[in-house]
Amino acid sequence: MKLQKCMRYNNPRVWHRLPSVALRFLSPNQPRQQRCFTSQSQSSPTASRQYRPLETLDNVDISHFRANYFAPERPIILPRRSFREFPAFERWFQPDPTDSNVSQLNTTYLGQHGADAFVPLELTQSSSDGTVNTGVDGLTFRQFHAPLSLFLDWISTAETLETQSTRLYLAQCQLLDLPQVLRDDFPTPELVAQAGKGDVYDTNVWIGYPPTYTPLHRDPNPNLFVQLAGQKVVRLLSPEDGQKVFGAVRRQMGMSGGREAAAIRGEEMMQGQERTLLEQAVWDDATVVSGLNGYEARLEAGDGMFIPRGWWHSIKGVGTGVTASVSSLISSVHAHAYLITGQLVVPLIKSTITEPGDKYVGDMVASLGSNLHLYRTEPNT
Repeated sequence: MKLQKCMRYNNPRVWHRLPSVALRFLSPNQPRQQRCFTSQSQSSPTASRQYRPLETLDNVDISHFRANYFAPERPIILPRRSFREFPAFERWFQPDPTDSNVSQLNTTYLGQHGADAFVPLELTQSSSDGTVNTGVDGLTFRQFHAPLSLFLDWISTAETLETQSTRLYLAQCQLLDLPQVLRDDFPTPELVAQAGKGDVYDTNVWIGYPPTYTPLHRDPNPNLFVQLAGQKVVRLLSPEDGQKVFGAVRRQMGMSGGREAAAIRGEEMMQGQERTLLEQAVWDDATVVSGLNGYEARLEAGDGMFIPRGWWHSIKGVGTGVTASVSSLISSVHAHAYLITGQLVVPLIKSTITEPGDKYVGDMVASLGSNLHLYRTEPNT
């Protein structure tokens, strides 16, 4: 049994009995209410003087990409619609009957092949129902695991409603947690096979209805991000600028803003004061951070972008119809490990730190101190 599977069934965050709030929205009598995620639904992301448009390549030349972007760790949008060859485009999604430019999830196909798969879900509620305590942003947030069929039932219901006060997001679902027939819909892209070491460390799928939001964070591996359906806007910051923004927010909260604080982050990034302040710092164009020079990328179905390791990024799903993406972390070392502290499971590279740019990897280890339990696994094949 792979480590991921073992941890899943021994993790207290895996709910064997679904919470009542996760069942209420399946009721056909639920009234139409105002959308949640109020902070980002009130205004769509627009170009900012602090976030200039990210460059787009005209064609894919592996040698050029490796020499000018992969090796020097520079972000880039790859040629538009160049990832449409993924079988998932035809099998996982279908055009909306009323608008061919809008995508729907193919719940029949996914239910047939993966209904019983145990997947990670994020449940967000607006404060309007008043059943539980909310954070300063007026939202409640929970993470749990459940059969994929629960998410498919919800998204089928959501398609018929104009608004939702309770929303589900299939977030960071590992392909390893899905049946092989669904994994086969995501072959390794040629760019990954030839530009890096030739293999993928981890691949995750994200599916929901806009507005969706992923807070400012960074990954320890190079990342190939591909939009499968709908639209997303990505804002990127260099390792130095991202740390500057994160540190400023943490200090505003009266907390440490050093590299060790950024290395391991849990649910606080998804709710409460940190979420609110980070979203404002990154997405509110009236908020000016001195010396900040970021990038913005707008992606539609079939578009892909390269996010170098350590680059901070925050992502918003916008527009109409289902929005979905797949994120592949590209292997850059030969051994993989997981850092486990409490209920938090964080993928980590275990490597010799020889370059200044690798310091943030070491911070991940140092920040856990005596609470560290290191489980080595073999690279995924």
